[in-house]
Amino acid sequence: MSRGRKSIVLNGSEWETVFYNSVGRYVQCINGELAKELKPEPLNKHINILGGYAFKSTEYKKQGVPIIRISDFSNERIKLFDPAYYTESKELKRFELYEGDIVIALTGGTIAKLAIVQRGLGKLYLNQRVGKFVVLNPNEFEAEYVYWIARSVQSIIKDLAWGAAIPNVSPKQIEALKFPFPRKNIQKGIIEFLNDLKNDKIKEDKIYFNELIEARIIELHTSQLVGTQISTELTRQLDLVKQLRQAFLREAMQGKLVPQDPSDEPSSELLKRIKAEKEHLVKEKKIKKEKDLPPIKEEEIPFEVPKGWVWGRLGEVGKITGGGTPSMARSEYWSGDIPWISPKDMWVEFVSDSEMKITEKGVIESTANMIPKGSILIVGRSGILKRRLPVAINTVDCTVNQDMKVVIPHVVTMNRFIQLTLRGLEEIILTKFVKYGMTVHSLKYDEFESMPIPIPPLYEQQRIVAKLEELMLNCDQLEQNIKQSQAQNERLLQQVLREALEPK
Repeated sequence: MSRGRKSIVLNGSEWETVFYNSVGRYVQCINGELAKELKPEPLNKHINILGGYAFKSTEYKKQGVPIIRISDFSNERIKLFDPAYYTESKELKRFELYEGDIVIALTGGTIAKLAIVQRGLGKLYLNQRVGKFVVLNPNEFEAEYVYWIARSVQSIIKDLAWGAAIPNVSPKQIEALKFPFPRKNIQKGIIEFLNDLKNDKIKEDKIYFNELIEARIIELHTSQLVGTQISTELTRQLDLVKQLRQAFLREAMQGKLVPQDPSDEPSSELLKRIKAEKEHLVKEKKIKKEKDLPPIKEEEIPFEVPKGWVWGRLGEVGKITGGGTPSMARSEYWSGDIPWISPKDMWVEFVSDSEMKITEKGVIESTANMIPKGSILIVGRSGILKRRLPVAINTVDCTVNQDMKVVIPHVVTMNRFIQLTLRGLEEIILTKFVKYGMTVHSLKYDEFESMPIPIPPLYEQQRIVAKLEELMLNCDQLEQNIKQSQAQNERLLQQVLREALEPK
């Protein structure tokens, strides 16, 4: 067991993840202690940050020298998957990158991310908003020590969060940061200590550079490991709650959640009434005649259902329709009072409002349809897989955009059961009824309408819904408690790190 540390079981990749997530703070802590004996100096007395050249995108070439942009590095490596190229020029020599150079992102959501230029990439040019660490006197540093300074710079930049909506930092701001610069023998000890810590191979009786600082870092690392274990366990618990929800839904769809009542009217009679009512409405010309759906084949049935239940097509219990978008160029179509639901509005089980609204004229003169309240709304295109299969019930009359699918139940009181059924059959839907494209995935309209669903008697549907809502509420409370614990754990981890950087 390593010096000053309780036994903690993590696999190698988890251990390294904890180390790399926290090492910037560790180096800050080391620098804070070293500063008690070494007067901190601005970084630019020892290391400059060279900003890249403002290449014009209109002058990019299909071949030439690759330009290293922020998007071209991740996980501390240069990745030339889709680089931009520029014509080689003597005037650009100062912006060349070489093996071992350390670069840092100076802007954007990934501000302060680092990369080390690896061997074999050939000549590279440095783009604007990327900075390069330039050591003024290489003899002053162990080569790897510059990397740990960069790690400390990275941590400081993230803490300060320069900028507003788009974070930015300039080379001059980085160069103004002050650090203690120890002798090379101390640098060697720090390098060895950090590498042994990374590999969980701290030597029990060895003093690397400063016994008190080392003990403090080990204690800090131990607390991060414990916090990470707690976070991992809480994430596992959230996943178990998700699995529990799906298990309840599966039980419900198979008739195992509530007892059957022999006095309930068989669901076959329910389907007969629905069919008769549709035929009556067609005769009165209130609706158009829909195409007949084929009988369900035995091989289509994924599991057995209880006596009194039947397998039917989704299109037998509800009308399947879609949505549309009025012309954005016509101002008279917008800023009305009719909700126009899109995938971004689908975050809850019941939808009552939308970010955008249209006018009655917008409905009449476009492909948008009025959707009666109580209908089941499904993200049928652009949002599919981002949040699995978002399904909600609208509580007001509304319209939907073209990325949505709608099931309008023929029996309104079936809407909640149909919604929960679609959630319970989510894996089947995603496997059999989704067309997967390169960038866009969508429900197969005709196949989705013909999808087999289990249909219990109407009264049993109501009992199933009541039981599921009770169980889902319990799951919601469990999930909320776990998320509160996650937030508290994260706050404690951050507090420990902040306190480690405070002067003692």
